[in-house]
This record gives sequence, structure tokens and C-alpha cells, in this order.
Amino acid sequence: MSTSMSSTAFALLRRVNGTALVVVALLATLAALAFPVWSYADRSGTGQANLAASTVATKWGPLSAADRDLLVKVRLAGLWELPAGQQAIERAPSQSVKAAGDHLVVGHTDLDARARSVASQLGIELPNQPTDEQQGWLRQLTAATGTTYERLFANLLRRAHGKVFTVIAQVRNSTRNALIRQLADAANQTVLDHITMLEGTGLVDFDAIANEAAGAATASPTGPPPPVPGARVPVPAPAVPTGTQNFTSLPSAPPAGDIGNPAAQH
Repeated sequence: MSTSMSSTAFALLRRVNGTALVVVALLATLAALAFPVWSYADRSGTGQANLAASTVATKWGPLSAADRDLLVKVRLAGLWELPAGQQAIERAPSQSVKAAGDHLVVGHTDLDARARSVASQLGIELPNQPTDEQQGWLRQLTAATGTTYERLFANLLRRAHGKVFTVIAQVRNSTRNALIRQLADAANQTVLDHITMLEGTGLVDFDAIANEAAGAATASPTGPPPPVPGARVPVPAPAVPTGTQNFTSLPSAPPAGDIGNPAAQH
């Protein structure tokens, strides 16, 4: 009888343990299924949470940290690029560098007035001195002379404008604030004008700019394969409107000597 009772107890224990294992497995499965739901519901630490945390409401729309950063960058650009342009007018041997300096002075005088107006309306404090790095660039220019000065001027200013150009595009795309959108529009036109003038000096080192950009890239480049010398490629069909509609707008005016504009090639 004792043996029979022991067998019965052992069988019961096995059933209990088996049931417990099943319960544990079910709980683990439910936890695994619930985790993705929880992880998507709790967005702390994500880009959306960071955007919400850094954004304040204004009468012109939400103002994000990126919006405020652009405002400061426009102000800082004027604090060193305007005096750099004025110096180029006074010291550069060639007329093309003097002309680029003139555009810098005029453009940043206008942009600075816009930035200060926007900052006043939004209640944003702006810096009154260039950064240490920017002051270092001004010292480099002051110490240089002749053609060395001109080459340094063209490349320092071209790299700086190229970097802020990408920031302007990103903020212009994402901002929800009308004042920042207007400032980005003005900055975009001004910076592109300055880039064009600096490149027009013929002194910009495009290899150095490309290598610097490649060193900062985090993703592999994409696009069609490189061309094969001598190979014929099919001519793409033009993108043209269909139907009988009338169109009244005009295309953007190309810069002088634009090699991508068919009209400039004749």
C-alpha cells in the first residue's frame, strides 16, 4: 500500500510540474508578444520624444531646437563672414575675390537684420561674438597675404557655406514655424549666391570638399554604375506635360554660363 501511495503521489507531482511548466511557457509567450506593443507605445528616447521635449509653442507655430539652432547659425555666420568679406574687398589682389567679398557683406548684412528681427519676435537670445573656431579663421585670413590669402579666403568661406547650406535645407524641410521658414528661404538664396561667387573665383579646392564630405558620410553611396568610356547609353525621353493645358510660370533663372542649361549652350 505504501508503494502504491508513493507511485500515486509521484504521478501527481509530475502532473503538477508539467502544468507549471505549461503555465510558465504561456506567460513567457505572452510577455514576448506584449514586448513589441509596449516598446512602440513607450517612445521615450526616440526622435519624436526629443522633438516634443525641445519644442515650444509660439503664435507662428511650434519652435523646435533645430529651428533655434538655425537662427543662431545664421547670426554666427554673419559675425565672421561679413568682416571676412569686407577684408577681402580691401586686401584681395583679384577682382573676382573682391566681388565675392562684396556679396558676403551685402548678403550677411541683410540676413543678420532678418535673424535679429526673428529672434526678437520669438524671444531668442543671440550671440554677439563669433565662435572660437570662427575667430581662428579670421586670424588665419589676417595673417595671410597675396594669392595665399585669396586661396585661403575662397576655401574657408566655401566650406563654411556648404555646411550651413545643408542645415538650412533640413530645417526648411521640417520646420513648423512660419518665421523660421521665411528665414530659411532668405538664407537659402543668400548662401547659394555666396557659394556661386566663391566658386567663381576659380580657387575652390573641390577635391578637398569632396573628401571632407566623404569622411563624414555614414552610409554607402547609391546611384547608377559609373560610365564606361566609349560606351553608348540610351537617350532618355524628355519629361514633358501632356494634354492641352496652358502654363504661365517660368523656370528658375540659370546662373550665367550654366552648362546644364540647353539655352546657355548655344
